[in-house]
Amino acid sequence: MADTAKISRAGRPSLGGMRSSSYLQEHQQYRPPQPDGHEGIDSIVERTQSATLGSSPQIKPYSGVPSPSSPPKIIDSGLNHTLSHTNCQPAPGSTSDRLVATIIYKTKSPRVSITEYPTDRAPPSPIPSAATRAIPPNLAPTRTLSRFPLEPPPPDPEPLDHLYGSYISPLCLTSFLHLISSLPSKPGSHTLTSSHRCLDNPTHPSIVELTFSPTPDPTYLTISDLRKHELIYRFEREWNVDVILQPDTILRRYPRLVVFDMDSTLIEQEVIDLIAASIGVEAQVSAITARAMNGELDFSSSFRERVKLLKGVDAHIFTHLQNVITPTKGVHELIKALKRMGCKTAVLSGGFIPLTQWLADSLGIDYAYANSLESDPATHTLTGEVVGDIVNAERKRDLLLEIAAKEGVPRDQVIAVGDGANDLLMMKAAGMGVAWNAKPVVQMEAQARLNGESLLDLLHVFGLTAEEVDVLIR
Repeated sequence: MADTAKISRAGRPSLGGMRSSSYLQEHQQYRPPQPDGHEGIDSIVERTQSATLGSSPQIKPYSGVPSPSSPPKIIDSGLNHTLSHTNCQPAPGSTSDRLVATIIYKTKSPRVSITEYPTDRAPPSPIPSAATRAIPPNLAPTRTLSRFPLEPPPPDPEPLDHLYGSYISPLCLTSFLHLISSLPSKPGSHTLTSSHRCLDNPTHPSIVELTFSPTPDPTYLTISDLRKHELIYRFEREWNVDVILQPDTILRRYPRLVVFDMDSTLIEQEVIDLIAASIGVEAQVSAITARAMNGELDFSSSFRERVKLLKGVDAHIFTHLQNVITPTKGVHELIKALKRMGCKTAVLSGGFIPLTQWLADSLGIDYAYANSLESDPATHTLTGEVVGDIVNAERKRDLLLEIAAKEGVPRDQVIAVGDGANDLLMMKAAGMGVAWNAKPVVQMEAQARLNGESLLDLLHVFGLTAEEVDVLIR
């Protein structure tokens, strides 16, 4: 048994030198300096108690000039401001290279899908019926039903305004800038910079003026081509907007002559259709009018053809129509605002001078030109013949240039507004041609498009805010 006890004691583990000689010293919280260099709190306290405090350094008053001893202090105020030169005067020896995009949300123009087909057919008919494929007159580009291909057209872009808000959202602006940045710029130009202004409601704007620089390289893409670019058209369809592109020059903000078409522009109706309705030939006249306004017929010959259908109408019909025609919403305020801005105004109509002159006098428009109809003095009825030259597309252009020369107004400061194909030459002769709820061919060719309810929106094309417009129409 003794041998067994020896074996047990010999196998018991021993800590050896790992333990200190004092259990209390091993487990106390405040230990003296250890061999490994670590120092206990009690040693630090004892050393500081025996130390003597020296004199404090002399503090010199701050002179307001930062120095190594008085470095500048930056305090976060919560403001977030970036200094840029987007709209600044260009550097000496250089010129401005900016474009302005006025983006207008179509608040009163519902989106029209062009890929809807009857669900009762399988497979879908390759040529949709007119009843299911009605295309509004202000949709651009035009798609003629009779010329549809054997395959359905490609689907429309996703209506992003339905997802991100029915207004000009920040994502809408970002999408537009991304589009512009994808186009080639001039060699050596700087990174795309931009700024924007909400021209109506800053919270949910429907009209935004976006200024960006640099412009796309004109050797690759002129501003005329950019206005018709497929990416711009797709962007407009995606976000349900109109985009008006203009060079950012001083002249665009200060027009001096604004020329209007009359029928379906200054007024809501076509006067010749109203006259035709009084004698029961409205259907025939309206069909010819529609084709002429879409550029499918020569205006002068079609006008004579329509006037012949008016033979026998009471010559006093124009006086009766004064109580029938309806000025377009915002026209009275627009003319008042233009006069306060010092602009001359004119109406060049393919209609008839009795009503055109009456409208010009009632609105305060400076110039009025239109067609004259022959009447029989014995019966006091229209003969169906035109007196003098017809105010067609060429005549409208010549009259615009004539008035501009008479008033001493350069073409860069002339604005022309119309809706029909017979307005295109006039609009191209002006510094800016604006298509107002226009026919498809005019929508595609015009420099600017407005598809809204109030013609007062024209002032936003010049860069005026809603507050500034209110000042002008008071």
